[in-house]
Formats: sequence, structure tokens, C-alpha cells
Amino acid sequence: MSIKKNGRILFEQMKTKRILVGISGASGAPIAIQLLKRLKEMETVETHLLLTRGAELTISQETAYSAEQVKSLADVCYDIGEIGQCPASGSFPMDAMIVVPCSMKTVAGIVSGYSDNLLLRAADVTIKEARPLILVPRESPLSPIHLRNLQELSIMGVRIVPPMISFYQNYTTIEEWTNNFVERLLEVVGLKNEMKSWSGM
Repeated sequence: MSIKKNGRILFEQMKTKRILVGISGASGAPIAIQLLKRLKEMETVETHLLLTRGAELTISQETAYSAEQVKSLADVCYDIGEIGQCPASGSFPMDAMIVVPCSMKTVAGIVSGYSDNLLLRAADVTIKEARPLILVPRESPLSPIHLRNLQELSIMGVRIVPPMISFYQNYTTIEEWTNNFVERLLEVVGLKNEMKSWSGM
């Protein structure tokens, strides 16, 4: 566990990875919750969390979790409005940032550098520091504006990972698909995972 002292985060020696998870108000809260659960299982990972106000509403609509229960899955949680917190600075080490689900409003804010909350500022910092940034955009159909914004981010090196169903896995429940998609995210960010890979026909 991390220890907060005088507003600063102190690492235990066993923690070797620091991952920032941002949750926007787009549909797909169960994916974010499963990701947080998996990260919590990893003893070498310290999870930092940012929840938008919209995310708190979506969580209440799509899951049986409260916002406080979701926050408890992370080691450190920040207030989205406190723009001066640690993730707002490039001097604060972070190994990767995942925004899941990522609304088109959040995509637009990131691509334009419009950092009016801590999630957007943290994403801006992640890009400028050339750290891995993974977005899970949740929208359909995609407008020309959405596609242009996502393309611009991809050109910058941001990984765009839409929550696509792998039909060849023959899932029987949405939970099975959610779990395997989260394993895919872990693979993208370079963490040990249990993703069911394609074994040929």
C-alpha cells in the first residue's frame, strides 16, 4: 500500500509500476471496475485513480457499485477538480495512463490540450512526457469529428483501444467479454495478463 505523508506519495520497495486510471462519463463503467480489480491483484502495481463527475453517474447507472466503492479499488484517488495534485506535473513518475471508458468530450479535451480538470491535465502530461497513454473510446457511430480527433491522437503515439468484441472467443456472457478485454488492456500496457489468444483455426 502507498502511504500519504504531507500530501506526497511514498512507495514501498515492492511497488515497481505506477498506473493512472481515468474514468470518464461514457458508457462502459464495468470495464473500468474490472481493470481496477485486476490491477489491485498485482502486488507490484500501485494504482492511481481519477473519476469525473459524469463517471460517478455512469457507475451508479451501469453497476451495483457506488463511487466510493470504486475509489476503494485504487491505492490513491484524486479529486478531479484539484488541478494541482501530483499527476498534474511531469516530475511525478507514472508508468502509464489508461482512460477507460473515454468519452468523446474527453478525447476532444486531450487532443486540443484543453486541461480544465485533473484527468485532462494528467493526459496532457502523459503525452508531453512521452509516456504510454491508452484510450478506450466508447461511442457509436463515430462522427467525422470523432475520427479526426482519434487519428490526431494516434499520430501523437496515443494507443486507441476500442472495446471490440472478439466473436471467435464464443463468449456466453458480457462478463466473459469484459474480463478478456481487460486482459487485452493489461497486455497493451505491458503487464502480465491472462488474455485468451488466437490459436488458429
